[in-house]
Amino acid sequence: MNQSAYKSDALLLITAGIWGLAFVAQRVGMQHVEPFIFNGVRFALGALSLVPMMMFKVSPAGPDTRPTRATILTGSLAAGIALFLGVSLQQVGIVSTTAGKAGFITGLYVVLVPVLSLVWGQHVRHGTWIGVLCAATGLYLLSIKSDFTIERGDFLVLLGAVCWAAHVHIIGRYASRIGALRLSLYQYLICTVLSLAVAFICEHPTLDGLSRAAVPIIYGGVFSVGIAYTLQVVAQKQAHPAHAAIILSLESVFAAVGGWLILGEFLSLRAMTGCALMLAGMIISQLGSSRSS
Repeated sequence: MNQSAYKSDALLLITAGIWGLAFVAQRVGMQHVEPFIFNGVRFALGALSLVPMMMFKVSPAGPDTRPTRATILTGSLAAGIALFLGVSLQQVGIVSTTAGKAGFITGLYVVLVPVLSLVWGQHVRHGTWIGVLCAATGLYLLSIKSDFTIERGDFLVLLGAVCWAAHVHIIGRYASRIGALRLSLYQYLICTVLSLAVAFICEHPTLDGLSRAAVPIIYGGVFSVGIAYTLQVVAQKQAHPAHAAIILSLESVFAAVGGWLILGEFLSLRAMTGCALMLAGMIISQLGSSRSS
């Protein structure tokens, strides 16, 4: 492995760490503000962090194309709404679950992406189905109780994972047409508007609450959205997509470790076994997708 590959792996590992610890920030932020105002402000910060790159025409993913207005509108709305649904379900769900469990359940989108390919008539290899079986077994051990019920928070985060998988397909469809940086900015703005609209209709945001949640919000907006996004795009210039996805799937491990060290969250032996199976399923699924491509 050459030096550039090592550098890419290091950047991807840092990205996974930032994203994993974001689950901890989300849990801490919920102690002071409600879910939609938290998302609205953090994605506004994330959008602002991309503005300088747009102004100086810095696009790590490559030069933008010249899409039609209809393509920009359709792609941005589709990505923004999927992003809004994913982060909303995750943020509401994380109130009644742990950062570690939320991280692993969210990571299931890695397994769900190739499965959703069936909708587009694409072939899914046997290795992917093995990954799905491992992940489903892990989810059962992690979240399903003896009476076959699931905690409300875990269920909402699981629905969010489905939205994340759909979001990946939308990004794959429109990023090359609109431009990765431009599409990211527009979807963040749409997510911001939708989140703030729901917040001002259904929640009771206060300046005091926002000031108390300032650190988690800044971390979630500037670091998790702005910095981690840039590191990911720069790193994936050199890394194989499946290899990158495997490293990025370690964000769930960082979420569990961060929840344990910072929040004192504890996972039982059954839950940790489930986490291990889910992580194995993510990796096997990506290896299967890599061979198919």
